[in-house]
Amino acid sequence: MASSPLSQVIDRIAADIRSGKLPPGTALPTHRQLAARHGIAIASASKVYARLKATGLVIGETGRGTFVRDRPAHREWDSGDEARLSADAADLSFNHPTWPGQADLLRAMLRELAGSGDLAALMHQQPPGGRRHERQIVADFLARERGIQATASRVFLVNGAQQGLDIAAGAWLRAHDTVAADALTYPGFKMLAQARDLALRPIPASPGGPDLDALEALCLRHRIRAIYAMPTLHNPLGWVLDASQRERLVAIARRYDCMLIEDASYAYLAGTASPPLVALAPERTVYVSSLSKSVASGLRFGYVLAPETLALRIKARIRASFWSMPSLVTAMATRWMQDGTVQRLESEHRRGARLRQAIARKAFAGMDLTAHPSGPFVWLRLPPDLRMDRIAMALSERHIAVSKAEAYATTRHAPQALRLGLSSVPLDRLPAVLAEVRSTIEMYPI
Repeated sequence: MASSPLSQVIDRIAADIRSGKLPPGTALPTHRQLAARHGIAIASASKVYARLKATGLVIGETGRGTFVRDRPAHREWDSGDEARLSADAADLSFNHPTWPGQADLLRAMLRELAGSGDLAALMHQQPPGGRRHERQIVADFLARERGIQATASRVFLVNGAQQGLDIAAGAWLRAHDTVAADALTYPGFKMLAQARDLALRPIPASPGGPDLDALEALCLRHRIRAIYAMPTLHNPLGWVLDASQRERLVAIARRYDCMLIEDASYAYLAGTASPPLVALAPERTVYVSSLSKSVASGLRFGYVLAPETLALRIKARIRASFWSMPSLVTAMATRWMQDGTVQRLESEHRRGARLRQAIARKAFAGMDLTAHPSGPFVWLRLPPDLRMDRIAMALSERHIAVSKAEAYATTRHAPQALRLGLSSVPLDRLPAVLAEVRSTIEMYPI
């Protein structure tokens, strides 16, 4: 049975986008031009773009037109999982903060910068770690929003939190040094440890946090040079350590002379929490965070707060590795920090994350789920005898991307579980996508 003229137009444009003939950012014809080109009514042209927008292939901007959307096929830390998914796939493998008005915010900031007094300064290379006045803005932000006292001399601007973690590791650690990290931890830190030839010693999990007795036993048996920790909204288990847990963790680090690498990438989502490790032990904590999870993943603006004793080594490492941040990025990010935009977006993301968590808890009611009420992801343990690789493949065939537990495990054997990111799928699609995940798991033959 022949397809309708409308479907033929949709299929033709979709094929051109997927093949790369129409690359990301391409401006598509107006509705009237599309109608004339294909001999269809203007109302039908509107339906064409509506269908393409619904599948995630195009994006419409009021007053500017319709453009091919930039959507990588699939993002995953574990390269063995990479599968070619269609552009309309539901990506539960990665968290990208998306919210109405992102383009307008960027457009307004670019206009603001264009009208600034010394625009040519943005064409100059920054010193390693950023210009002093912008580092001071970050220090003021940390004091105001995070309760962390900092000076500009201890703040360094980096190309996202991953770069910050790598800089911290490179400044303090050498090949074959041993680092204690949670048995389930951020895959990016696993990757940099492997690249730097660091030995990771897993810290078993206890209810609500790392097993600190086991950590102390590790420190007794091995020379632990650093402890990598996510005390406020752990990725992937979502825990937030209480004051006594933090104090004991700091005491262990001091007793065995370990550097603390505190990853605070998701900490803003937890709302009120106990003071961060860097506030308890500023002399031995490298604090790393970014705006990738609160403003935009493509902004690539991060910052490191280092102990005074490590500041010169951090600066030298930045200079040796990538020198400095793009001036345009730092100008935008620090202005948003200063004018309250970041604070407003963080508040909105906390509300949105709670809503998405409620949807996830409803979708997986009765299943083995671990998550923070404001977290952007859930940890879903699979029923006995189900393997995560088979479920991940079955979901991939249904155009749903997920992360497998093995990407997060620092132990020899990983639990049979999936981490599902909740922020990249549009809110109106999320219930149906999570329902599909559940049905796939429940219907999969053992």
